[in-house]
Amino acid sequence: MNLTVPALAVLAYLAGSVPVGLLVGRMVKRVDLRDHGSGNIGAANAMRVLGPGWAAVVLVLDAAKGFLPVLAGRLLELPAPALAVVAFLAVAGHNWSAFLVFRGGKGVATSLGILAALDPVVALAAMASWLFVVAVTRYASVGSLLGLAVAAAALPARGHPPGIMVLGLVLLAVAVWRHRSNIGRLVRGEELRFGQRVDPAEEGR
Repeated sequence: MNLTVPALAVLAYLAGSVPVGLLVGRMVKRVDLRDHGSGNIGAANAMRVLGPGWAAVVLVLDAAKGFLPVLAGRLLELPAPALAVVAFLAVAGHNWSAFLVFRGGKGVATSLGILAALDPVVALAAMASWLFVVAVTRYASVGSLLGLAVAAAALPARGHPPGIMVLGLVLLAVAVWRHRSNIGRLVRGEELRFGQRVDPAEEGR
């Protein structure tokens, strides 16, 4: 029995489970990102609480959690369905971390890393869409969802096999589900703007 796919799938989930934003927040400012700003452990909330430099670190490392397992799968020449499973488990690890009692982030940066490993052109299209939407609306959540929607549409246009096209739709669906609280805040006009700084000391008063 070939154990390559199960082994890589487990490693992808465990890598995805590493709560980068939480660890960086504790090391840099001794704060728990879950207690500040939007309560998310991803790069957008790290931007609010820790500043742009550390947010960039969180973004790159969260993206690497998706990029590296999928790159390994491609180097091992896994078939598209197996590669899609590995990719999904990396996002599942980030969103439902084994180290955080199956809680976690929203998986956008990890999804971007997956797209970069699968097709850099699609990843660039998603990132460009995110940048444009955030520049116009100042809402990272809106940019994230529309960026992944662009990616889901671009994968079939780029000729990817059905397994990868389904993965694109799954990544979008998972992101929508994980952003349901953001969507509620948007409807109520309570969503924090991208880059809107939060002072943990002030919040604690």
